Amino acid sequence: MARLTAEFWVHAYLARLRLADIPAFVVSHGDDTAGAVLVKLNTLDGSARAFQRSFDLATGDRAWVVLAEGEEPAVDAAIARQREFDPDLWVIEVEDRAGRHLLDEPGLS
Repeated sequence: MARLTAEFWVHAYLARLRLADIPAFVVSHGDDTAGAVLVKLNTLDGSARAFQRSFDLATGDRAWVVLAEGEEPAVDAAIARQREFDPDLWVIEVEDRAGRHLLDEPGLS
């Protein structure tokens, strides 16, 4: 099965968030073809979570896992460290007081 480009996935994710009336924007534009994607969930109360996609070698499944969570500045620092290692990294910020990010919906892993 062919893999989606990072840019295509990001645009589809942003469209799905718009349909659910969840504000989101691109903080860092990574490599269009093969860049990894981090999603930061800002709950607008001073706290945040950052998610990264993980790959299970045993099953071949992909899942979103928490990279960092806590006070927003600490999560931002964790994302900044990841960007130092990977300049091709996409960072998407989702802003939702209810904590919705839609990453657990079918088709987004």
